[in-house]
Amino acid sequence: MSLENNNIRLAIIGGGLAGLSLSILCAQKGVNVVLFEKGNYPSHKLCGEYVSLESWSFLTQALKIDRESHQLPHIKKLVVSSHTGKTLEAELPLGGFGISRYLLDQLLYQKALESGVKIHCNCSIQETSKQGPEFHLKDQDGQSYTADLCIGAQGKRSNIDKWLQRDFFIKSKEKNNYIAVKYHIQTTQEPDTIALHNFDDGYCGISKIEGQNTYCLCYLTTAKNLKRHGSIEQMEQDVLHKNPFLKKIFQESIFLWEKPLTISQINFSEKELIKNDIICIGDAAGMIQPLCGNGMSMAFHAAYMLSEKINNHLYNSNLQKIQQSFQKEWQATFTTRLKSARLIEKLFGKKWSTNIAISLLRKSPLLTKKIIQLTHGKDFFLQP
Repeated sequence: MSLENNNIRLAIIGGGLAGLSLSILCAQKGVNVVLFEKGNYPSHKLCGEYVSLESWSFLTQALKIDRESHQLPHIKKLVVSSHTGKTLEAELPLGGFGISRYLLDQLLYQKALESGVKIHCNCSIQETSKQGPEFHLKDQDGQSYTADLCIGAQGKRSNIDKWLQRDFFIKSKEKNNYIAVKYHIQTTQEPDTIALHNFDDGYCGISKIEGQNTYCLCYLTTAKNLKRHGSIEQMEQDVLHKNPFLKKIFQESIFLWEKPLTISQINFSEKELIKNDIICIGDAAGMIQPLCGNGMSMAFHAAYMLSEKINNHLYNSNLQKIQQSFQKEWQATFTTRLKSARLIEKLFGKKWSTNIAISLLRKSPLLTKKIIQLTHGKDFFLQP
C-alpha cells in the first residue's frame, strides 16, 4: 500500500449510518478518509427510525450524540397486531429510542466533517478495481481516485453492486423482491411504544421520533402485492385497511408529507461480505428483516468492529488481516441474528400464521422475550 501523503488511505463508498460512523472512527485515529455519497445532507431516507439501545453507549460516547437535547423518545413496549386485530403486548428487554434519519444522518455528517473526513456529496462511484496494492475508483463524471483500502457501505442495492457482479444482484428475482413505503405522521399512539401491524403479505411499523407528536410509519410488502393493486393508494385501501388498527391510523392521523417515500427491489438474500477485496458493511453486507427493528444498530456495530481492524492493521499494510479478522467477528456476531430474523418473518404477513403466532406468544411471555433477544445484541461499546 502506498504511503504517499496525497493518497487516500481509506475510501468509503456510501454515507449512510455505517459509512459515516466508520469514517468518524477512523478519522479520529488519524486515518486520511474520503467518503463518497450519492446524495446530500440532510435528506429523508427510507428507514423504520427505531434504534436499539445496544447502540446507546456507542452513539453517546464514541460519536457524542446527545439524546436529551433532541428530545428523543425512549421506546420500551411492543404491540403486535394480526390482520383481524388480535394483539400481543410485550416489554422490550432492552428497548430503544426513536430518531429520524433526516436528523441522525445530519448529526453524523457534521461529526464526520469535524473529525476531518473529506466528503464528496452527489458523487456516485460507478466503477472500482484493485490493481496491485491499490484500489482505483471512478465516479459518474469520470473522475478517478486511488486508495489504499476501499469499503463498501453503499446500502441495500447500488450500481456498484452491479459493477462488482455481486451474487444477490445477479440472482435477484421479482418473487423475492419487496417494496417499502414510509410516511411521517401525527397520531395518538403512546410515545413509549413501537407497534407492528400485520396485513396480507406485509407488516407496518409505527414509532415515535423527535418532534411534537411526530411518528414514523413505515411498511414492507411484496412487489407482487403492489402490482396486484396497481398503486400504493389502492393497495393501502384494499389491503392495509383490513387491519382495523391500520385503518384507524390511516383515517385519523395527520400525514405530514404530500407523498410517501418509497423504495423498491429490496432483497433479503445473503450477501458476500467481501467482494473483489472490498469489505462491505451495513445493508451492503446483509439486511435484517425490518420487523426485528435492529438494522440501524447492526450498522453501527459493524462500523465499530471494522474500525478496530483498520486502526490496528492499516498502517501495517495488512489487508488480508483486516479482511479475515473482520469477517470472522462479523459472522460470529450477526449470522445467528440474521437466520433468526428470517425464521421469525415467516410467522408474520400471513393471516393464519400471524394469528397462531400471536395466540402462542400471548400464552408464553418468556418465549416472546427469547424471540426478541434472538434478533438483538448487547451494549457492544462497553464489551471488553
